[in-house]
Amino acid sequence: MELKSYQQKVIENLEEYLEYVQEEKNLATAFNKYWSDKIGPYNPLDNTGMQPYKNNIPNAAHVCVKVPTAGGKTFIAVNALHSIFSAFDTSKPKAVIWLVPWSNLLQQTANALSNPEHPYRQKLNALFNHRVNIYKKEDLLQGSNFNPTVVKDQLSIFVMSFASLRANNKEDRKVFQENGQLAPFVSQYKNGEHILDGIDDTALINVIRSLNPVLVVDESHNAESDLSVDMLKNLNPSFILDLTATPKENSNIVSLVPAIELKKEHMVKLPVIVYNNHDKTEVINNALHLQRKLENLAIKEEKEGGKYIRPIVLFQAQPKTNDDNTTFEKLKTQLLDLGIPENQIKIKTANLDELKDIDLLDKSSEVRYIITINALKEGWDCPFAYILASLADKSSSVDVEQILGRVLRQPYVHKHKSFQLNLSYVLTASAKFNETLQNIVKGLQTSGFSEKDYRKVDKMTEEEKITKKVDPVESFLFPEQQTEEQEETIDKSRVSFDPNAKEEEQITTTAIEEIETMSEEQNK
Repeated sequence: MELKSYQQKVIENLEEYLEYVQEEKNLATAFNKYWSDKIGPYNPLDNTGMQPYKNNIPNAAHVCVKVPTAGGKTFIAVNALHSIFSAFDTSKPKAVIWLVPWSNLLQQTANALSNPEHPYRQKLNALFNHRVNIYKKEDLLQGSNFNPTVVKDQLSIFVMSFASLRANNKEDRKVFQENGQLAPFVSQYKNGEHILDGIDDTALINVIRSLNPVLVVDESHNAESDLSVDMLKNLNPSFILDLTATPKENSNIVSLVPAIELKKEHMVKLPVIVYNNHDKTEVINNALHLQRKLENLAIKEEKEGGKYIRPIVLFQAQPKTNDDNTTFEKLKTQLLDLGIPENQIKIKTANLDELKDIDLLDKSSEVRYIITINALKEGWDCPFAYILASLADKSSSVDVEQILGRVLRQPYVHKHKSFQLNLSYVLTASAKFNETLQNIVKGLQTSGFSEKDYRKVDKMTEEEKITKKVDPVESFLFPEQQTEEQEETIDKSRVSFDPNAKEEEQITTTAIEEIETMSEEQNK
């Protein structure tokens, strides 16, 4: 796996900045001169140029790389480590703390960096002569293959979560406690300046501080609170590399990747086609038909020499507020009633994770439908996810921005013969469709893209969009005359999808035909 052209440019930008640091011997001066030479000096009156360096973490170069969702931030960081360590004292231990905001992303990152078959680990091995070791917090606490000799001779990457360094619970406080397993490090301390007040010399936090590590902060926009900044300071870093699609105001950006670069390299499925149906029944019916249509195209393409793709629908269920709302349990039952095999359906919510330990990209997986609410946020990636079908109340705008980025990643990072497989799809039934579109724009912007990256079809009539408004005075005075508006239910008789139909027997819907026409227009 080699760097894409825009990824290579990011590495070149970083290396150029590091040269300025070496020359200027001052972090702020180096950053400001780097940008001044590139685009001219900063002018606060018209806000042209790059804003001056923000010294967020004293004594540590703290810079940010802005890369849209699906742009390969992790692979960029893997390559960046070699550039960073090459620019500084080569006699120091090559210690890296790779920080992630969520547990699922922690496991995903640790697995990718550890697996000898994974391109990330293969690149690390190539850059650091196969002298690489990956640790999680529990490995460090146990001293598992973690000692001064090993650390001195290799690249050591500690994959840790933000939470584990904030000591909010008993398990996480172990990082700050005495640890006899780590006693060998104490004799290596040059002095005691790095020791935190009131914390034992052998505590993992003090061992980490003694190594003066490089920090890689994934999804760094989640680490901007005062608590997070204190956490970063606590680690005594020598260098901090932020990775995000949406940098905050206090970020020191050294490289920006325009969204157009990802489109050129076929990294993303854009534009997003947004189709507003008449009701929830149509959303489900059209989602099922569209999935089958895309899968048939994928099967045909694979037979012609293409790679395996199994398109997946993400059903965004309504939060459970009352018995009438479409919850994940109810939706699963409805899909089963339609004849969908149970092994094709998985639920992923804050409290229930049926995707754990499942490789969705594997041919042996049968999963085609994932039911969630908003649990599929940043850090969950599956390029086979093509369709986001939202089942929010008709009277609501659809809150999709949190999970829209999950359907944008392009399988195998290349353009597919079937033009429909190069796009992503959002199906809704929202009376507040304009507000829904704004949420989609927000989701695209959060992922580093723009309002130009979607196409829309609104089939809901104005009459259908009228929602009942109850006069509170009338409701109080004449409660017996008030009728409770019933929540829309799924009408099974209107679902034309047959999961057992052979390809030649399958029918289509008007919506699918319209979506296909729109898809074809994007291919011209």
